[in-house]
Amino acid sequence: MDFTGKVALITGGGGDIGRAAAINFASKGAKVIVVDIDDENGQGSADLVRANGGTALFVRADVSRSEDVRRYVQATLDAYGTIDCFFNNAGIEGEIAPTQDYDEAMFDHVIGVNLKGVFLGLRHVLPVMLRQEAGTIVNSASITSIFGGSGMPAYVASKHGVLGLTKAAAADVARLGIRINAVCPGPVETRMMRSLEAQRNPTDPQAMGAAIRAGIPTGAYSTPEEVANAVLYLCSTLSGNITGTHLMLDGGRSATGGAPSPNRR
Repeated sequence: MDFTGKVALITGGGGDIGRAAAINFASKGAKVIVVDIDDENGQGSADLVRANGGTALFVRADVSRSEDVRRYVQATLDAYGTIDCFFNNAGIEGEIAPTQDYDEAMFDHVIGVNLKGVFLGLRHVLPVMLRQEAGTIVNSASITSIFGGSGMPAYVASKHGVLGLTKAAAADVARLGIRINAVCPGPVETRMMRSLEAQRNPTDPQAMGAAIRAGIPTGAYSTPEEVANAVLYLCSTLSGNITGTHLMLDGGRSATGGAPSPNRR
């Protein structure tokens, strides 16, 4: 898990998981580029890395816009000259509503960030890694990539797509020195989960959180640091010949077939 001299590019780096990954990569010697559409949180992650003795740069970008993606890739190359590890992580939860009631504009927005954003990241980072003949990529998928979830048609569709992109892209470059995998977290202690709990039970989000935890064999959400550790493993030489697959971080829910998401109605 030594990333000394490596460059790690992280989208969604201002969020809880992205921030944990940035700090973790830097603690292992990597130079970090934090990408986020949120200036305050993105810059905050870069500042935290530097406060802990690491090297980091923040780049504001909308991952659903090709020009923004080109810009964050070029900014990474201008600053550090290479991209060794890419955590293709930016994502949003969207709104909770049944498929028949789901707002079309919100559907497009979620797909644009969660799926198109991952595609554009692959589209613009892979040529860099192909020139280098080396690199590792981890895409942020989800337990919903496997089991789905009620009231979240856009999110579930986007995360199924991320897993498909991971497999397709990994097959394209498997003999060219690049490995691509995905992490599939279940519930994680993040702002996103607080939002989902509140959407599912506005009057008592904590009760909703307790109900979700009751369906997890370990009885606990994962932490952002645990997800970050998995990302670093998949980017490291320790993961060897692993490519085109996904790693579940779900407290054992997949072992029981995936507990259904509690509904508020």
